[in-house]
Amino acid sequence: MKKTNIVFQLLIVAAIILVFNLISDQLYFRIDFTEDKRYTLSDATKDVLENLEEVITVKAYFTEELPAQLAYVRNDLRDQLVEYEDRSGGNLVFEFINPNATDELKNEAMQNGVVPVSINVVENDQRQQLQAFMGLVFKSGEKTEVIPLIQPGAAMEYDLTTAVKKISINDKPKVGFLQGHGEPSLSAMPQLLEQLSVLYDVEPVSLPDTATIPSYYRSIVWVSPTDTIDTRNFAKVDRYLDGGGNLFLAYSNVQGDLQTSSLTTAPDIGMASWVAQKGLQMGRNFVIDANCASITVQQRSGFFTINSQVEFPYFPRISNFGDHPVAQGLEGMLLPFVNNLAILGQDSSLSIKPIVLSSEVSGIAPAPVYVDIQKKWSQRDFTQPEQILSASIEGIGAGDGNMVLIANSTFMINGEGQQQQQLSPDNVNFASNAVDWLSDDTGLIDLRTKGITSRPLDQVEDSTKGLLKYGNVFAPIFLILVYAFIRRQASMRKRQRWSQGNYN
Repeated sequence: MKKTNIVFQLLIVAAIILVFNLISDQLYFRIDFTEDKRYTLSDATKDVLENLEEVITVKAYFTEELPAQLAYVRNDLRDQLVEYEDRSGGNLVFEFINPNATDELKNEAMQNGVVPVSINVVENDQRQQLQAFMGLVFKSGEKTEVIPLIQPGAAMEYDLTTAVKKISINDKPKVGFLQGHGEPSLSAMPQLLEQLSVLYDVEPVSLPDTATIPSYYRSIVWVSPTDTIDTRNFAKVDRYLDGGGNLFLAYSNVQGDLQTSSLTTAPDIGMASWVAQKGLQMGRNFVIDANCASITVQQRSGFFTINSQVEFPYFPRISNFGDHPVAQGLEGMLLPFVNNLAILGQDSSLSIKPIVLSSEVSGIAPAPVYVDIQKKWSQRDFTQPEQILSASIEGIGAGDGNMVLIANSTFMINGEGQQQQQLSPDNVNFASNAVDWLSDDTGLIDLRTKGITSRPLDQVEDSTKGLLKYGNVFAPIFLILVYAFIRRQASMRKRQRWSQGNYN
């Protein structure tokens, strides 16, 4: 081959590489094979970034020399911010800062709200502790939003987009929490308030003290009223709904007390009758489910007290959701002491859709009932599957108001004072999704539930469990024996052909 031809071909290859790089620099993309598309920007994020009116600067305070198991977090964050910057058209700019470089940068990071975390590092066969920074600061004008720590393994998009959203919104719509009938205070629901504060100004509304519920509330939330509600206050809520308002109601028609082992119906405060006018009947039964949580039971054994975990069907673990925006992306909720709902279907103008249902191995237990913790549950106890636990009602009144009802009053309450407990993430996500849907702002629903949080196992019968257990043991042995038999037969046939002088 002539030398000129070789040079010409090399020039063509170089030109192709150059053109490819120029094109790829302008058309940035990557293929995302993850189940929840965690590396693909959602439509909600794109909408937020494309509508930014002011420049947002992001300072990523990240230690450079992180251990290998954490170094990927920095790389993933950089890739994510590159996409944010590109999609925003230059209205979001970022820089990475290594606070470990100087004491001045370290103090700057901590003053801005990014605090270091201690990480164990092994160097030269010695274990050392590294003070690592893994946080971000968003600034736009006088507004500042901080993400103190990027959690390894968590989907970043929700945290990044909510920070951008919070700092870019000037006037947040209002959401009112009804008070005045024994409802828990807002301080008893910190997880829910933290999520709602991204998009809304949340305010308490004393129902007895207001003549009408202001129409400027995008939606109202009514959680676990316990005192009797008179008809005048129900009429206020009806007028709000008739005017096109929206209500999220969390109320249970049953109540349980593990201290006394007594499960009873809730006192009649007028709620069940009012809900029936909207097309839903609140049952006076406890929903029991074979897919359930466990409770700790103390048992005496001689001089010792032993704590053991016992499955408790009155605490259903929910993974059965209807095709509804409120349930989008949810994987598992915990609904202790929940009653069933039934669609009455008396008003054809209303559209009622189930959102949350019990599993296919569930049933109901009429109240009142005495709890036997040591009861041996069987298949015969779960003969009424897929009980409705939550539903939406659309088209209420002349203004086409909407309502979401869930037959549980405690699933999103952390508790008061020192008694607060951490809730299942999807419990809080459900309540936030309901408010978003009712407020006609579903943009962050996709993001809120992005990332795998739960993968509950399907319930199977004991006979099936035994079959799977022994199958896992003996199936590989059987396959090996079959393979060995086939190989032996092939070898014998080959020897037979050779003995007959056939070497093909």
